Amino acid sequence: MSYTVSFERMNELIQSLQSNYKIFAPVRFEKRGRYSDTDMVRYANISCVEEIVHDEKSDFSPKEVVFPVTQAILYFTESEFMESRVHDKKILIFLRSCDIHGIRRLDNMFLRNGNVADFYYKRLREKVKFVLMECHDGWDTCFCVSMGSNETSDYSMAVRFHDDSLEIDVKDEEFEPMFGKEAQSDFTPEFVKQNAITVKIPDIRDKDTLHEVYNLPLWQSYNSRCQSCGACNAVCITCSCFTTTDVVYSENGRMGERRRVWASCQHEDFTAMAGGHRFRTTPGERLRFRALHKVYDYRQRFKTEQMCVGCGRCDDRCPEFISFSAMINRLSEEVDKLNEVKSK
Repeated sequence: MSYTVSFERMNELIQSLQSNYKIFAPVRFEKRGRYSDTDMVRYANISCVEEIVHDEKSDFSPKEVVFPVTQAILYFTESEFMESRVHDKKILIFLRSCDIHGIRRLDNMFLRNGNVADFYYKRLREKVKFVLMECHDGWDTCFCVSMGSNETSDYSMAVRFHDDSLEIDVKDEEFEPMFGKEAQSDFTPEFVKQNAITVKIPDIRDKDTLHEVYNLPLWQSYNSRCQSCGACNAVCITCSCFTTTDVVYSENGRMGERRRVWASCQHEDFTAMAGGHRFRTTPGERLRFRALHKVYDYRQRFKTEQMCVGCGRCDDRCPEFISFSAMINRLSEEVDKLNEVKSK
């Protein structure tokens, strides 16, 4: 069923939901942007509908709700340890179709990429329900249509924002009683049908082609541009790498905590081993790894969709204006040339 709900009434419903749910949505942080006097849009707890930034792409993804930037996994003393705990509330996230697809990619990485599901991801992920924010046009760096992430039916509720009201499509029976007295509507969420950018996935057919792809000169062209800052990883909904570190409390050197912290495959020390050896020593080699992971390796592993969902946040965030979508299209052109030579 679909309903029309005023902001005032929706705020009452949000207040009611907060007894059982933590509610997350994109929120504006004034003067916290990457440039002077600019804002940042990032996911945070909300208490009213007016806090939700629905008409801009968020600078960061909702990933950190289920996979925090820094997460305590256990506490220890010299003789024992104790697992960290999480809150006992469920989680409701306002997000777009591409990000719902992105979290599904994380599900594969954390829950189905081996014999044992990641306990720390699973205990948060099991709490989550989605509120789809309608995304009709997208933005100039989006290419979700090319990646098949522009549409989804995987949500508990969907919303369309108006000046002082919402239209809400309710699919989850848990939430249906909340809207029983509201005016019904015929709202069905619309989805992006065409982006300004179209991306062609490289047709890498065999291991010989893959070996040639590794040695393409195009990767070297990024050595002078990429700063290996990892900004693209930080905003990506599907990046899942992390490292662990022990923090010993200065007040008592025999106590501390083990944390896991996001890591970036673009950082120079990401592949560092004992003795100082590194597998990928140049920015171009590291970008090659990231690109192929997003549009080749993941699909080879899970036999489903590509890893990248086409949100375009990496393009938006790169300080050197390196376009990931342009990189993939360049790669596709090179692979087509290789395939053409082999077919003769």
